Amino acid sequence: MNTFEQTTKPTTPYHHGDLRRALLDSASAILSETGRWDFSLREVAKRAGVSHNAPYRHFADKEALLAAVGVAGFEALRARTTAAAKETSDAVEALKALGQAYVDFGASNPALYRLMFGQAVPNIDGRSPDIVEAANANRAVVRNVILAGARTGQFAVDPDDADDVTTTVVAAGSLVHGFTLLIIDGLIERMVKREAVEGLAMKVFVRFIAGLTPKHGKST
Repeated sequence: MNTFEQTTKPTTPYHHGDLRRALLDSASAILSETGRWDFSLREVAKRAGVSHNAPYRHFADKEALLAAVGVAGFEALRARTTAAAKETSDAVEALKALGQAYVDFGASNPALYRLMFGQAVPNIDGRSPDIVEAANANRAVVRNVILAGARTGQFAVDPDDADDVTTTVVAAGSLVHGFTLLIIDGLIERMVKREAVEGLAMKVFVRFIAGLTPKHGKST
C-alpha cells in the first residue's frame, strides 16, 4: 500500500441521515480533488445532493464550514499518529512512528493540510476555537511520547521542567511540519528522488532523536 495514499474519499449524494457529515464530506472531496477552497456553499450543497440553503442549517457561512473541515482533518491526523505511537511501548520507536504517520498524512492530503494550518481560515485571535482545541490535542500526542521517553531516561529531557518539555515538543513539531511542507511544495525532490523521500524522513527523525538521547543531552 502506498503510504502517501489519499485520506479523503469522494462522497455520494446525500439522501438521509447526517446532513452535517454529508456536507463536510462533500467539502473535503472538493478540496481534495481541486486543491482549492474558494468553492461556494452552493457548490458543496450540489455535491451533497441537497438544496442550496441546506448548509445553513449547520454552518453560518463558508468560513464556518472550512473551520469544521479543518477540525475533522486534525481529528484524523490525531487518530493516525495516536495509533502509530501505540504500536510500541518504546518511546524512541513511538516517536519515529508518530513522525512518519504525521508526514504521510500531510503528504497524502496537501490541500487539507494547508487548510488545517490556517491558509483558509482566520489565524491568531480570529481563529476558530475548535481548530485551536483540535491542534492542541494533536500536540498532546507528541507531548505524551516525549514525557514517556523523559521518564524512562531515553530522552535527555526533564519531565518536571515544563519549559524543557515544551521546547522539545515544539522542536519535534517544527521538524515534522517543515518536512511535510517540503514534500507538499515539491522542494524535497530537489534534494532526493521521490522514491527516496520516505527513507529520508526516517533518517531525519533518527538524527533528531539522537539529539534527545542522554549522551547528547544537557550536562548534569
